[in-house]
Amino acid sequence: MSYQVEETTSEHPARRVRLHTNAHFAALVSAFEEAVPTLSDAEALAQVSGDWAGFIRGLQWESPSGFVRVATARPSDLLQQAGSTALSVVWLIAHHGIAARLFRHDPGTMLYSPLRVEAHTSREPGTTLSFEVPSTQLAGFGINKVTQAGAELDRALGDLLEDLGLPRPAALRR
Repeated sequence: MSYQVEETTSEHPARRVRLHTNAHFAALVSAFEEAVPTLSDAEALAQVSGDWAGFIRGLQWESPSGFVRVATARPSDLLQQAGSTALSVVWLIAHHGIAARLFRHDPGTMLYSPLRVEAHTSREPGTTLSFEVPSTQLAGFGINKVTQAGAELDRALGDLLEDLGLPRPAALRR
């Protein structure tokens, strides 16, 4: 079976932020995972029970940043078997309130929501935390409301980083 396809290619800039910090890896991972609680899709569906606004208010109570972890991967657990000594964790974090608005304007925005955040060790002491700037990715859709939501994600991500004791990166300042 084959399908008819209309292909569209869009180019847009991306901005990756890498924060090299003197934080111990385990301490930063623990602080991040405490600040951004886990919430699976199944758990979220069970909590919504027809009251979206109440669900979002409840998330703000549980997670002041508004972010929840929808997935966690620890690639170093496997890749250390290939000889690497670095530690790494990757989180997918969602801000369901903002994601709902993004989805309403263009479901394709889910390519960039949830956000991907990665932390790793290196030869130098400390931990590196990396992520793509949400507003830069979302501006490529060319929809004003999506661009505005991207700026809100920038603000929320900057707030989260400050809550963790890290400075707000210049790319997330407005």
